[in-house]
Amino acid sequence: MTKKIIYLVLVCFFAVANASAQVETKAAEKQFRVAIFAPLYLDSAFDGKKYKYDNSFPKFSQAGLDFIQGALIALDSLPLPNGSVEAHIYDCKSETESVQSLIANDELENIDLIIGSVKDAELTRLSSFAKQKNIPFISATSPNDGGNVANPFFIMLNATLLSHCESIHTFLLQNHGTDKIFLCRKPGMQEDKIAQYLKAINEEDGTPLLNIETIDFDGSDFTALESRLDSNRSSIIVAGSLNEDFANGIAKQLYGMKNTYPVELIGMPNWESFETLRDAVAYKDFPIIYTTPYNNPKTDANSKMVLKVYAKKFEVNPVDMVYKGFEAVNTFVKLVTKYNIDFTSHLNDASAKTFSEFNFKPVFLKKGTNFPDYFENKHLFLMKILNGKVSRF
Repeated sequence: MTKKIIYLVLVCFFAVANASAQVETKAAEKQFRVAIFAPLYLDSAFDGKKYKYDNSFPKFSQAGLDFIQGALIALDSLPLPNGSVEAHIYDCKSETESVQSLIANDELENIDLIIGSVKDAELTRLSSFAKQKNIPFISATSPNDGGNVANPFFIMLNATLLSHCESIHTFLLQNHGTDKIFLCRKPGMQEDKIAQYLKAINEEDGTPLLNIETIDFDGSDFTALESRLDSNRSSIIVAGSLNEDFANGIAKQLYGMKNTYPVELIGMPNWESFETLRDAVAYKDFPIIYTTPYNNPKTDANSKMVLKVYAKKFEVNPVDMVYKGFEAVNTFVKLVTKYNIDFTSHLNDASAKTFSEFNFKPVFLKKGTNFPDYFENKHLFLMKILNGKVSRF
């Protein structure tokens, strides 16, 4: 990163640190108040008004700042024929103005929409507040439902691990119903969840729809897998772990056997972030499949506009988190200004589409209940990493 780029980034950082970043459109019938949260860690980056890192930039703040940059580009470009918007940017990791203190001090009163790239305690507090006040809360990046129950105001753009397992099972059922399927896993709480989800989905009506054999690995030795494979029959390996070492180990083992055994490897949604799996030499001509709710080829008009604005400002291309911030604000500010209190009835309104094909569905955690626990985007894409590049499968 050049000094010029660092300077431009820091200018934005100081702007967020010293103001609530209000963005207003021209006055119209109604003014909508939008609260946007992201982890900026401003208290850690600044000592009073003095920046701590000289000409460098803290990595722990990058994702949150990228999200906010995308949000600001959306706010600057939004056509709003149905009202005006006052947007407030909040650092969800602030020590002096935490989410808890903002709620306690009534700073979020009269908010019409909350958008957040948040997780853990901040997600729980905001979703609880949204439920109490009947305010739509868009959880833009977290795959966690936050333990929400009977909260139709909580809306997930990301998908839960259960939804990913459902998508993987549907793919297997449609394409590999007669192939040998192995669920490979290691000990762990997340691994237990994945195994339980797949078993429940596969045996929903009491009889297994697919023949799935589970193989447990205690360490990093995957050589035992070879004895289970058939050189005359396709084998599908579902790697049921979010662990990067496990992903690398099983991918390396299968790659070494691919010329002898016809195999297909399906990983978990977070595998897209494992840079080692994108090694074009280490995994030459060996596809690794995973599911994701995000697929932006960046060829549409909105993406090109974001690229142009961001590149002009920072002289680098925007990362995915910038596009996610833009999409969350562009899509849902349009919806709330168009439909107001009837917001959740129009979550799949095609006129508000930005990049992604969303398919929001109500989630009922217990059978027989009529009141949704939350809304979740169920539109998942099957992707493949092949020769260092990512594309739709």
